[in-house]
Amino acid sequence: MSDTAAPIETSALIIGAGPVGLFQAFQLGLLEIPCHIVDALPHAGGQCVELYGDKPIYDIPGTPATTGRGLAQALLAQLAPFKVPMHLGEQVSTLVREPDGRWRAGTTGGKTFLARTVFLAAGVGAFVPKKLGVDGAEAYEGRQLFYHPSDFGRFAGQSVVVHGGEEAAVEAALALVGVAREVMLLHRRDAFRGDEAAVARLRARIDAGDIHLVIGQPGAFDGRQLVIATPDGQTVVLRLDALVVCQGISPRLGPIADWGLELERKQVPVDTTRYETRERGLFAVGDINTYAGKRKLIVCGFHEATLAAWAAAEIVFDGKVPPLQYTTTSTRLHELLGVPHG
Repeated sequence: MSDTAAPIETSALIIGAGPVGLFQAFQLGLLEIPCHIVDALPHAGGQCVELYGDKPIYDIPGTPATTGRGLAQALLAQLAPFKVPMHLGEQVSTLVREPDGRWRAGTTGGKTFLARTVFLAAGVGAFVPKKLGVDGAEAYEGRQLFYHPSDFGRFAGQSVVVHGGEEAAVEAALALVGVAREVMLLHRRDAFRGDEAAVARLRARIDAGDIHLVIGQPGAFDGRQLVIATPDGQTVVLRLDALVVCQGISPRLGPIADWGLELERKQVPVDTTRYETRERGLFAVGDINTYAGKRKLIVCGFHEATLAAWAAAEIVFDGKVPPLQYTTTSTRLHELLGVPHG
Protein backbone atom coordinates (compact mmCIF):
# COMPACT_ATOMS: atom_id res chain seq x y z
CA MET A 1 0.00 0.00 0.00
CA SER A 2 1.42 3.38 -0.94
CA ASP A 3 1.61 6.47 1.23
CA THR A 4 -1.16 8.05 -0.87
CA ALA A 5 -3.65 5.23 -0.29
CA ALA A 6 -6.84 6.11 1.56
CA PRO A 7 -6.55 5.80 5.36
CA ILE A 8 -8.05 2.74 7.02
CA GLU A 9 -10.80 4.07 9.28
CA THR A 10 -11.61 2.06 12.40
CA SER A 11 -13.08 2.47 15.85
CA ALA A 12 -9.98 1.05 17.52
CA LEU A 13 -6.35 0.41 16.64
CA ILE A 14 -4.29 -1.98 18.76
CA ILE A 15 -0.52 -1.59 18.62
CA GLY A 16 0.91 -4.97 19.58
CA ALA A 17 -0.23 -8.54 18.89
CA GLY A 18 1.06 -10.15 22.06
CA PRO A 19 -1.27 -11.95 24.50
CA VAL A 20 -2.62 -8.71 25.98
CA GLY A 21 -3.15 -7.14 22.55
CA LEU A 22 -5.02 -10.23 21.34
CA PHE A 23 -7.21 -10.29 24.45
CA GLN A 24 -7.81 -6.56 24.04
CA ALA A 25 -9.22 -7.26 20.57
CA PHE A 26 -11.44 -10.00 22.02
CA GLN A 27 -12.86 -7.69 24.68
CA LEU A 28 -13.54 -5.02 22.05
CA GLY A 29 -15.26 -7.67 19.94
CA LEU A 30 -17.62 -8.54 22.77
CA LEU A 31 -18.60 -4.86 22.85
CA GLU A 32 -18.98 -4.83 19.04
CA ILE A 33 -16.16 -2.32 18.59
CA PRO A 34 -14.33 -2.96 15.29
CA CYS A 35 -10.55 -2.89 15.51
CA HIS A 36 -7.31 -3.53 13.63
CA ILE A 37 -4.03 -4.89 15.06
CA VAL A 38 -0.53 -3.85 14.00
CA ASP A 39 2.66 -5.58 15.12
CA ALA A 40 6.30 -5.27 14.08
CA LEU A 41 6.79 -9.04 14.17
CA PRO A 42 5.70 -11.20 11.22
CA HIS A 43 3.43 -13.29 13.47
CA ALA A 44 1.10 -12.82 16.43
CA GLY A 45 2.16 -13.71 19.97
CA GLY A 46 4.73 -11.07 20.82
CA GLN A 47 7.49 -11.85 23.29
CA CYS A 48 5.62 -14.93 24.52
CA VAL A 49 6.30 -16.64 21.20
CA GLU A 50 9.70 -15.09 20.56
CA LEU A 51 11.18 -15.62 24.03
CA TYR A 52 9.02 -18.35 25.60
CA GLY A 53 7.68 -20.19 22.59
CA ASP A 54 8.23 -23.67 24.01
CA LYS A 55 8.84 -22.85 27.67
CA PRO A 56 6.11 -23.72 30.19
CA ILE A 57 3.84 -21.04 31.64
CA TYR A 58 1.93 -21.97 34.78
CA ASP A 59 0.07 -18.82 35.86
CA ILE A 60 -2.68 -18.44 33.24
CA PRO A 61 -6.11 -18.74 34.92
CA GLY A 62 -7.79 -22.10 34.35
CA THR A 63 -4.78 -23.40 32.44
CA PRO A 64 -2.46 -25.56 34.58
CA ALA A 65 0.31 -25.39 32.00
CA THR A 66 0.85 -23.99 28.53
CA THR A 67 3.64 -22.44 26.47
CA GLY A 68 4.07 -19.03 24.89
CA ARG A 69 3.15 -20.48 21.51
CA GLY A 70 0.25 -22.45 22.97
CA LEU A 71 -1.15 -19.38 24.70
CA ALA A 72 -0.95 -17.32 21.51
CA GLN A 73 -2.71 -20.05 19.52
CA ALA A 74 -5.48 -20.28 22.13
CA LEU A 75 -5.99 -16.51 22.13
CA LEU A 76 -6.10 -16.43 18.33
CA ALA A 77 -8.72 -19.21 18.35
CA GLN A 78 -10.77 -17.27 20.90
CA LEU A 79 -10.53 -14.12 18.79
CA ALA A 80 -11.24 -15.86 15.45
CA PRO A 81 -15.04 -15.23 15.39
CA PHE A 82 -14.44 -11.47 15.20
CA LYS A 83 -12.22 -11.72 12.09
CA VAL A 84 -9.93 -8.92 13.24
CA PRO A 85 -7.59 -7.66 10.47
CA MET A 86 -3.94 -8.02 11.45
CA HIS A 87 -1.12 -6.03 9.87
CA LEU A 88 1.99 -8.00 10.80
CA GLY A 89 5.59 -7.18 10.00
CA GLU A 90 4.81 -3.45 10.24
CA GLN A 91 5.74 -1.00 12.95
CA VAL A 92 3.63 2.02 13.85
CA SER A 93 6.07 4.86 13.26
CA THR A 94 3.86 7.94 13.75
CA LEU A 95 0.90 8.74 15.96
CA VAL A 96 -0.77 12.17 16.04
CA ARG A 97 -4.17 13.50 16.99
CA GLU A 98 -6.36 14.92 14.24
CA PRO A 99 -8.45 18.11 14.70
CA ASP A 100 -11.61 15.95 14.92
CA GLY A 101 -10.19 14.06 17.93
CA ARG A 102 -9.30 10.87 16.10
CA TRP A 103 -5.80 9.41 16.04
CA ARG A 104 -3.79 9.15 12.82
CA ALA A 105 -1.22 6.34 12.84
CA GLY A 106 1.30 5.62 10.10
CA THR A 107 3.24 2.39 9.67
CA THR A 108 6.58 1.45 8.20
CA GLY A 109 4.62 -0.45 5.55
CA GLY A 110 3.06 2.76 4.26
CA LYS A 111 -0.40 2.25 5.79
CA THR A 112 -2.34 4.97 7.54
CA PHE A 113 -5.07 4.43 10.13
CA LEU A 114 -7.67 6.85 11.46
CA ALA A 115 -8.97 5.52 14.78
CA ARG A 116 -11.26 6.92 17.44
CA THR A 117 -9.31 4.99 20.07
CA VAL A 118 -5.81 3.54 20.21
CA PHE A 119 -4.49 0.84 22.53
CA LEU A 120 -0.77 0.61 23.24
CA ALA A 121 -0.18 -3.08 23.92
CA ALA A 122 3.45 -3.03 22.87
CA GLY A 123 4.92 -4.70 25.95
CA VAL A 124 8.42 -3.36 26.52
CA GLY A 125 8.42 -1.94 23.00
CA ALA A 126 8.49 -3.26 19.48
CA PHE A 127 10.47 -6.45 19.04
CA VAL A 128 12.70 -5.88 16.04
CA PRO A 129 15.18 -8.25 14.42
CA LYS A 130 18.87 -7.92 15.24
CA LYS A 131 20.46 -6.59 12.08
CA LEU A 132 23.34 -8.01 10.10
CA GLY A 133 26.52 -6.32 11.32
CA VAL A 134 27.96 -5.68 7.87
CA ASP A 135 28.49 -2.23 6.39
CA GLY A 136 26.07 -1.38 3.58
CA ALA A 137 23.84 -4.42 4.16
CA GLU A 138 20.72 -2.27 4.62
CA ALA A 139 20.75 -1.48 0.89
CA TYR A 140 19.73 -5.08 0.14
CA GLU A 141 16.90 -5.40 2.67
CA GLY A 142 13.73 -6.74 1.10
CA ARG A 143 15.56 -7.79 -2.08
CA GLN A 144 18.39 -10.17 -1.20
CA LEU A 145 18.44 -9.67 2.58
CA PHE A 146 15.53 -10.75 4.78
CA TYR A 147 14.95 -10.79 8.55
CA HIS A 148 12.76 -13.49 10.13
CA PRO A 149 10.56 -14.00 7.01
CA SER A 150 7.24 -15.81 7.36
CA ASP A 151 6.79 -16.72 3.68
CA PHE A 152 9.47 -19.21 2.62
CA GLY A 153 7.76 -19.93 -0.69
CA ARG A 154 9.33 -16.76 -2.09
CA PHE A 155 12.71 -18.54 -2.02
CA ALA A 156 11.62 -21.40 -4.30
CA GLY A 157 14.48 -22.58 -6.52
CA GLN A 158 17.00 -20.18 -4.97
CA SER A 159 20.31 -20.63 -3.24
CA VAL A 160 19.70 -19.39 0.31
CA VAL A 161 21.98 -18.77 3.29
CA VAL A 162 20.36 -18.75 6.74
CA HIS A 163 22.41 -16.90 9.35
CA GLY A 164 21.92 -17.70 13.02
CA GLY A 165 21.90 -20.46 15.61
CA GLU A 166 18.74 -19.78 17.59
CA GLU A 167 15.36 -21.50 17.25
CA ALA A 168 14.19 -19.18 14.45
CA ALA A 169 17.27 -20.00 12.35
CA VAL A 170 16.81 -23.74 12.91
CA GLU A 171 13.17 -23.55 11.85
CA ALA A 172 13.99 -21.38 8.82
CA ALA A 173 16.65 -23.79 7.56
CA LEU A 174 14.30 -26.74 7.94
CA ALA A 175 11.43 -24.89 6.23
CA LEU A 176 13.63 -24.14 3.21
CA VAL A 177 14.52 -27.79 2.56
CA GLY A 178 12.58 -28.90 -0.51
CA VAL A 179 11.74 -25.28 -1.35
CA ALA A 180 15.11 -23.67 -2.04
CA ARG A 181 17.52 -25.14 -4.55
CA GLU A 182 20.32 -24.98 -2.00
CA VAL A 183 20.23 -24.32 1.77
CA MET A 184 23.29 -23.16 3.69
CA LEU A 185 23.24 -22.52 7.44
CA LEU A 186 25.84 -20.07 8.73
CA HIS A 187 26.64 -19.95 12.45
CA ARG A 188 29.67 -19.07 14.52
CA ARG A 189 29.82 -22.58 16.01
CA ASP A 190 28.47 -26.07 15.60
CA ALA A 191 25.83 -25.76 18.33
CA PHE A 192 22.19 -24.67 18.13
CA ARG A 193 19.43 -23.61 20.50
CA GLY A 194 15.78 -24.49 20.22
CA ASP A 195 13.34 -27.32 20.52
CA GLU A 196 15.29 -30.58 20.91
CA ALA A 197 13.26 -32.35 18.24
CA ALA A 198 13.83 -29.50 15.76
CA VAL A 199 17.56 -29.48 16.44
CA ALA A 200 17.63 -33.25 15.93
CA ARG A 201 15.86 -32.86 12.58
CA LEU A 202 18.37 -30.18 11.63
CA ARG A 203 21.26 -32.49 12.44
CA ALA A 204 19.71 -35.23 10.33
CA ARG A 205 19.30 -32.84 7.37
CA ILE A 206 22.91 -31.71 7.70
CA ASP A 207 24.11 -35.32 7.81
CA ALA A 208 22.01 -36.13 4.74
CA GLY A 209 23.50 -33.19 2.83
CA ASP A 210 20.18 -31.34 2.54
CA ILE A 211 21.61 -28.43 4.54
CA HIS A 212 25.22 -27.33 4.23
CA LEU A 213 26.62 -26.07 7.55
CA VAL A 214 29.16 -23.24 7.40
CA ILE A 215 31.04 -22.25 10.57
CA GLY A 216 32.15 -18.62 10.66
CA GLN A 217 31.13 -14.97 10.80
CA PRO A 218 29.96 -12.70 7.94
CA GLY A 219 32.49 -10.14 6.82
CA ALA A 220 31.06 -8.52 3.67
CA PHE A 221 27.89 -8.74 1.58
CA ASP A 222 27.16 -7.34 -1.89
CA GLY A 223 23.75 -8.91 -2.50
CA ARG A 224 25.14 -11.88 -4.43
CA GLN A 225 28.16 -12.94 -2.39
CA LEU A 226 28.67 -13.30 1.36
CA VAL A 227 32.28 -13.28 2.55
CA ILE A 228 32.84 -15.47 5.61
CA ALA A 229 35.70 -15.39 8.12
CA THR A 230 36.22 -18.92 9.47
CA PRO A 231 37.52 -19.75 12.98
CA ASP A 232 40.88 -20.84 11.54
CA GLY A 233 41.46 -17.48 9.87
CA GLN A 234 40.42 -18.51 6.37
CA THR A 235 38.06 -16.65 4.04
CA VAL A 236 35.13 -18.36 2.32
CA VAL A 237 32.88 -16.80 -0.30
CA LEU A 238 29.28 -18.02 -0.44
CA ARG A 239 27.38 -17.28 -3.64
CA LEU A 240 23.67 -16.88 -3.02
CA ASP A 241 20.34 -15.54 -4.18
CA ALA A 242 19.05 -14.63 -0.72
CA LEU A 243 20.37 -14.16 2.81
CA VAL A 244 17.92 -14.90 5.63
CA VAL A 245 19.11 -13.49 8.96
CA CYS A 246 17.64 -14.98 12.15
CA GLN A 247 19.92 -13.73 14.91
CA GLY A 248 17.11 -13.12 17.35
CA ILE A 249 15.14 -10.03 18.25
CA SER A 250 15.50 -7.22 20.75
CA PRO A 251 12.87 -4.94 22.31
CA ARG A 252 13.06 -1.23 21.57
CA LEU A 253 10.71 1.50 22.69
CA GLY A 254 11.32 2.92 19.23
CA PRO A 255 8.94 5.54 17.81
CA ILE A 256 6.75 5.51 20.94
CA ALA A 257 9.40 7.68 22.58
CA ASP A 258 8.85 10.32 19.89
CA TRP A 259 5.07 10.59 20.14
CA GLY A 260 5.09 13.28 22.82
CA LEU A 261 3.61 11.01 25.51
CA GLU A 262 4.44 11.46 29.16
CA LEU A 263 6.79 8.63 30.08
CA GLU A 264 8.08 7.31 33.38
CA ARG A 265 11.13 5.08 32.97
CA LYS A 266 10.09 4.25 29.39
CA GLN A 267 6.54 3.36 30.47
CA VAL A 268 3.25 5.19 30.03
CA PRO A 269 1.32 6.30 33.15
CA VAL A 270 -2.39 5.39 33.16
CA ASP A 271 -5.53 5.93 35.20
CA THR A 272 -6.39 2.55 36.75
CA THR A 273 -10.14 3.08 36.47
CA ARG A 274 -9.88 3.18 32.66
CA TYR A 275 -6.26 2.36 31.74
CA GLU A 276 -6.34 5.50 29.67
CA THR A 277 -3.25 7.67 29.35
CA ARG A 278 -3.46 11.40 29.92
CA GLU A 279 -4.50 11.66 26.29
CA ARG A 280 -8.20 11.12 25.60
CA GLY A 281 -8.83 7.94 23.63
CA LEU A 282 -5.29 6.62 24.02
CA PHE A 283 -5.04 3.58 26.28
CA ALA A 284 -2.05 1.56 27.46
CA VAL A 285 -2.30 -2.05 28.64
CA GLY A 286 0.26 -4.67 29.59
CA ASP A 287 3.94 -4.09 30.24
CA ILE A 288 4.00 -0.74 28.42
CA ASN A 289 2.00 0.99 31.18
CA THR A 290 2.79 1.97 34.75
CA TYR A 291 0.77 2.81 37.87
CA ALA A 292 1.02 2.35 41.61
CA GLY A 293 1.18 -1.35 42.41
CA LYS A 294 1.83 -2.38 38.80
CA ARG A 295 2.79 -6.04 38.32
CA LYS A 296 4.12 -7.23 34.98
CA LEU A 297 1.98 -10.35 34.71
CA ILE A 298 -0.10 -11.54 31.77
CA VAL A 299 -3.16 -11.97 33.99
CA CYS A 300 -2.89 -8.31 35.06
CA GLY A 301 -2.75 -7.29 31.40
CA PHE A 302 -5.98 -9.21 30.74
CA HIS A 303 -7.70 -7.25 33.55
CA GLU A 304 -6.38 -3.96 32.17
CA ALA A 305 -7.60 -4.81 28.65
CA THR A 306 -11.11 -5.54 29.95
CA LEU A 307 -11.50 -2.18 31.72
CA ALA A 308 -9.88 -0.33 28.83
CA ALA A 309 -12.39 -1.81 26.38
CA TRP A 310 -15.31 -0.57 28.48
CA ALA A 311 -13.74 2.88 28.77
CA ALA A 312 -13.25 2.98 25.00
CA ALA A 313 -16.93 2.12 24.50
CA GLU A 314 -17.83 5.45 26.08
CA ILE A 315 -15.90 7.20 23.32
CA VAL A 316 -16.89 4.99 20.41
CA PHE A 317 -20.61 5.06 21.29
CA ASP A 318 -20.62 8.72 22.37
CA GLY A 319 -21.37 7.97 25.99
CA LYS A 320 -24.04 5.34 25.29
CA VAL A 321 -22.21 2.38 26.79
CA PRO A 322 -23.85 -0.98 26.04
CA PRO A 323 -25.19 -2.95 29.01
CA LEU A 324 -23.01 -5.60 30.61
CA GLN A 325 -23.73 -9.02 29.13
CA TYR A 326 -22.44 -12.45 30.11
CA THR A 327 -21.21 -15.02 27.63
CA THR A 328 -23.03 -17.71 29.61
CA THR A 329 -26.48 -16.27 28.94
CA SER A 330 -26.41 -13.53 26.27
CA THR A 331 -27.92 -14.63 22.97
CA ARG A 332 -26.28 -11.64 21.27
CA LEU A 333 -22.83 -12.64 22.47
CA HIS A 334 -23.53 -16.21 21.39
CA GLU A 335 -24.32 -14.89 17.91
CA LEU A 336 -21.10 -12.89 17.81
CA LEU A 337 -19.06 -15.87 18.95
CA GLY A 338 -20.83 -18.29 16.64
CA VAL A 339 -21.84 -20.68 19.42
CA PRO A 340 -25.26 -22.35 19.87
CA HIS A 341 -27.61 -20.92 22.47
CA GLY A 342 -30.84 -22.04 23.99
